[in-house]
Amino acid sequence: MLKENNVRKGFFEHSEFLALREKLPDYLKGFITFAYKTGWRLTEIVTLTRAQVDRHHGIVRLEVGETKNDEGRTVYMDAELREVIRQQWEKRKSCGVLMPYVFLNSNNDDRIKRFDKAWKRACREAGICDRIFHDLRRTAARNMVRSGIPEQVAMRISGHKSRCVFERYNITSDADLIEAARKQEEYLNSIVGTVSGTVSPLKQKRG
Repeated sequence: MLKENNVRKGFFEHSEFLALREKLPDYLKGFITFAYKTGWRLTEIVTLTRAQVDRHHGIVRLEVGETKNDEGRTVYMDAELREVIRQQWEKRKSCGVLMPYVFLNSNNDDRIKRFDKAWKRACREAGICDRIFHDLRRTAARNMVRSGIPEQVAMRISGHKSRCVFERYNITSDADLIEAARKQEEYLNSIVGTVSGTVSPLKQKRG
């Protein structure tokens, strides 16, 4: 029997994410930026409330029992996420909104629930095919590892309890393989002449 291989491996390159965000309605731009940076699950973001955000210290918290794995989580926001939250507060203030949620729908009268049509249209207009919201979670895991964040810390941010699942999201692309070859070559060239027996670059024989 053939081995089943139905695990999705979709992710966004940074340029693709920016292109998608540009095509989305304004009320979704900060929302997907938060997902792209934190790797949180869709349900965790749409139900995020103002009470879970400490703007003064730049912290967002999920308490024990509010996550899929029932573990609490704390994320320190970077400058872009702080700006996203600031804009959500300003929008709420200007509209006189009383809803407790951070990210509101296009009418500012409830939390975000369904945005399938807006998502598909933005993907199409950005020239990106076959992507789902969960691909942002995979991308966040991938980006954190590639930016040098230790896996254990990255897992605490995104909420991955199982390392095997996190590794499945830490996807390798052709660009990663090319970069690996470049780094290896750079390293080997840096030690030429410092270690006896260093292999010299191959020279073609003349026929």
